[in-house]
Amino acid sequence: MLHEDILQRGRSHASVTLAEVIRAFSYALDLTEGQPEGHCTRACYIGCLIGREIGLEQHQLDELFYTLLLKDLGCSSNAARIWELYQADDLRFKQEWKTVPIGLPATLRFVFARSARGAPLKRRIAVIANILRNGDAIAQEMIQTRCSRGSSIAAQLGFSPTVCSGVYHLDEHWDGSGRPSHLRGDAIPLYARIALIAQIADVFYIHGGPDAARDEVAGRAGSWLDPELVAAFLRVAERTGTWSDLGSPWLEAKLMGFAPQDDTQELDEDGLDRIAAAFGQVIDAKSPYTAGHSNRVAEYADRLAGRLGVISPRRRALRRAAALHDIGKLGVSNAILDKPGVLDDAEWRIMRGHAAQTKAILGRIGAFSDMAALAAAHHERLDGKGYPLGLEDAAIARETRIITVCDFFDALTADRPYRAAMTREDALSVMQAEAGRAIDGEVFEALKAMV
Repeated sequence: MLHEDILQRGRSHASVTLAEVIRAFSYALDLTEGQPEGHCTRACYIGCLIGREIGLEQHQLDELFYTLLLKDLGCSSNAARIWELYQADDLRFKQEWKTVPIGLPATLRFVFARSARGAPLKRRIAVIANILRNGDAIAQEMIQTRCSRGSSIAAQLGFSPTVCSGVYHLDEHWDGSGRPSHLRGDAIPLYARIALIAQIADVFYIHGGPDAARDEVAGRAGSWLDPELVAAFLRVAERTGTWSDLGSPWLEAKLMGFAPQDDTQELDEDGLDRIAAAFGQVIDAKSPYTAGHSNRVAEYADRLAGRLGVISPRRRALRRAAALHDIGKLGVSNAILDKPGVLDDAEWRIMRGHAAQTKAILGRIGAFSDMAALAAAHHERLDGKGYPLGLEDAAIARETRIITVCDFFDALTADRPYRAAMTREDALSVMQAEAGRAIDGEVFEALKAMV
């Protein structure tokens, strides 16, 4: 199922398998969909139970497992457009949208209630009028972007065309009313049909409990959902163990019982690099102002580490940390990330929280846990006035200093919602004033020589 260059047998320096890493990174996808922690894990468990119930062969269960964990891989790519078009908090919008009843009246009520909430009446009317005028095109654009980006990243990770197709067609509906291709019935890939049921089941389970999940899935049979698969889900839902498992602290371990049986190889260094780069793309898709940021910071950090004599194994880990340093921003609304003005105190607290989220996400993954603190500390300052911990000079690792300098430089030389990009010369001048206070002077001098 996977390209052989992602996995390699017998590499004892890597402590996790592909399944473990993807499952752990799925928590980052929960963030950007505004879903409660563990949504992808729970949906994967539900979907795997359905797959087993209908008698899928082992290789199909293996592919279904990854389709379910990666179903939201492209979800960060429509966050900025939700903010731009609806003038709404994208995280709350996505979360609440998933519980809107089927039908035009409920959809219109949601749009009227959520669009440009709190804005002056004239602006609200303009926003809502644009949505009503162009609603179909807007929906198609956002879902097409999400689906294309998700399937493309899945392909870069080496997953089979069947998995990529399952990710791409997640939002298709049994009656042909879905997107992006308006497929109908059995023309919709099987894994996508199962994933949509699992997604709806978990959303309503969290929202209202087992009965709400059963009722909602059953109510969408024949319209959104494949009736035969709905029947299989309802059989699974009759077992009390299904719901106790979803709420169990051992759910992750139970889910790994569905992990591909032949996926016992440990990830090699190239596989870890590829995963870091792929999730760097997920991060950068969150805002147009950060397009390519994670990759550039990783590239700068790698070159800078070479100049500063960082040994090869640490240099490779540093590049991954640099690529993932902003993964916590997936949990920050674009209403804050893309705000053209100064953040207020509440918004600033949320923005600062992304560093702790970065540490929490990377800390879940054995092969990435050693870099969690390094990546999360990229906003610390030598003078102790940084965040999230207010670390001072001696407590800040050299790798973090490198990431900080590279992040600072790339941020200054890229457009931001509140200012245009600076020239390299102006950026270096700003950084020079912070050398020895906020950033490491030796690292800065190496950057200056490099650029």
